[in-house]
Amino acid sequence: MAAAADLVVPTLAIRSSVAVELWSTAGAKQPYEHKSHLPREETKSSRSICFSPDGRYFAYSNGLEVKVLETRKDQTSSWPVQCTLPRPKAFYLKFSPRGSYLCTWEHYTITKDRPEGSPNLLVYEVASGNEVFAIVQKNQTDWEPSWSSDESIFAMVVGGEALFYDLGEGTTKGFTSASRKIGGSRGGMLSLGPGNSPPFLAFYTPGAKGAPSMCKLYKYPALGQNQTVACKSFFQADRVEMLWNKRGSGLLLLTSTEVDKSGASYYGNQAVHFMATKGDTCSVPLSKEGPVHCVKWSPKANEFVVVYGFMPSKAALYNLKCDVIFDFGEGPRNCAYFNPFGNLIVLAGFGNLPGAVEVWDVSKREKLANLKCADTTVFEWHPNGEWFVTATTAPRLRISNGFKVYHYSGALLHETMWPQGQELLGIEWQQFQDKTFAEPKITKAKHEGIKSSQPEASKKAYTPPHLRLLKEGKNPDKYLPQPSIPGLAAATAGAGAGGANSSNNKRNAKNKPRGVRKDVHAVNGGDADSATAEVAALPGATPSTVTTTGDEPLLQQQHATPRARNQQDNAADQPTHPQGGQANGQNISEKDRKIRSVAKKLSDIKKLKLRRSQGESLELNQLNKIKMEARYLDELKALKLSA
Repeated sequence: MAAAADLVVPTLAIRSSVAVELWSTAGAKQPYEHKSHLPREETKSSRSICFSPDGRYFAYSNGLEVKVLETRKDQTSSWPVQCTLPRPKAFYLKFSPRGSYLCTWEHYTITKDRPEGSPNLLVYEVASGNEVFAIVQKNQTDWEPSWSSDESIFAMVVGGEALFYDLGEGTTKGFTSASRKIGGSRGGMLSLGPGNSPPFLAFYTPGAKGAPSMCKLYKYPALGQNQTVACKSFFQADRVEMLWNKRGSGLLLLTSTEVDKSGASYYGNQAVHFMATKGDTCSVPLSKEGPVHCVKWSPKANEFVVVYGFMPSKAALYNLKCDVIFDFGEGPRNCAYFNPFGNLIVLAGFGNLPGAVEVWDVSKREKLANLKCADTTVFEWHPNGEWFVTATTAPRLRISNGFKVYHYSGALLHETMWPQGQELLGIEWQQFQDKTFAEPKITKAKHEGIKSSQPEASKKAYTPPHLRLLKEGKNPDKYLPQPSIPGLAAATAGAGAGGANSSNNKRNAKNKPRGVRKDVHAVNGGDADSATAEVAALPGATPSTVTTTGDEPLLQQQHATPRARNQQDNAADQPTHPQGGQANGQNISEKDRKIRSVAKKLSDIKKLKLRRSQGESLELNQLNKIKMEARYLDELKALKLSA
């Protein structure tokens, strides 16, 4: 491990169903474990853990309060408590860029005593533990405020309007009142760029009534309408994700729509745009149709990667002119992770993909390793740029929880599997200031590792059941069910086309939803609807995995693989059948069909919000669906008023 100081050993912060604790290691070949001098607090109610960007502080919630600890570099000293904050319901924690402030967010609630609700986004000064700012922030997806890198500016969007608070030396207002504003509209988004002081900033306003969406760049404090540095307008953008490079000189916009009107993609239409603080703007060319899975800047700030297209997806490296400088080819991947120095990149397929991981040398454009990290829900590079951690965490997966540490050559350095009855909820490395670690020299040498305790997946070729029976000298017709006739119920197919009840069964089959399996049971005493059938038809799903909350089917988390879980989300969001037939086979009106469609989307959003409130990390497309809730509510209200 190349480090500026031999004593610098990053710790691993671990949040589980029984405790919050810090683990460390004595070396590359030594196991990670809890050391006696490191903090450990038993709690079953922790919702969040967080290191400050420079690694100087560590904060966590325990269900009673939020504790902020001061870290120690040596391997013998304990970590003292810097301050405690009276936030028992804290759900998210986030430090400011220099660690001087800690922001906390909790769910917005209304009580009889306070029908207007209490502030749920609060900012505390770490040195004193004093509350310095509080406001109501109902938006959970984009709750985080923006900071300049030197913490002289604090900004956030309230009611579509961007508010700026000057905190630098010589200022008098501080957090008490905003010093500047940018008018906008509902759904506006703000992002302050890193690096520069004063910073550049981006402000996005969604399009309305046929007008395009727009993103404008400003140089603080020049925020007038005629003082924009750059401007980019685009149609087909219900939402946008803004990504700055490390220098704050370039901005990538990932725009997307909720629905692809052509019907070609479930994910809607997506595009990537580039904006430079010099005034240049352009669209990033994508050579394959399909969704944009991931966009990441290199820490070197002069190139970025895009993973896009229908599976097998493509991955390409671009320069600041948006030219493709290297094509990684196609593969089963939807994620990209640069190491802290930008000389290594991991391309991986997690979530609904089997977990293939590719490690590439960025400068030499050369693949170094292939490995399999199945069921990965967390991936993070070690600050030294040579190791990375993969973890399987709850509530996304409630079985086989644990974490593994790998060398970039693919060697397994450490493995810890969580004991039965306990769950691993979160894990993250301690962070450090830039230049604490030296950039590692990349080689093709294979690092010595350990053997995993987990059984490897069988590498034997799959043999269909009927061929296996034939090899055993058995008649497949005696042991396997007869194939059904497309469009007919299973019982009809079993009776044969010429059976006594063939004509009656054919008539009954016409009113049954297509694709419903025999083992799908009725929900709430009624016939299984098409959504339940889609869930039951997922790979690995059985009748026991189909449950209901209210009258909506769900795939239970404790039985679901990441692939099945994501397919369930996708199936649940499919539009209703174009003909929109009712149970009696009669078609409904176009307006009723729209009402049902919007109501279903709102129901899906409700389920996603419930999963998020339970601490589950949602994917980008799922978070984007939640952002559309207000629009769907307005649409539903308008449809009902016009009835």
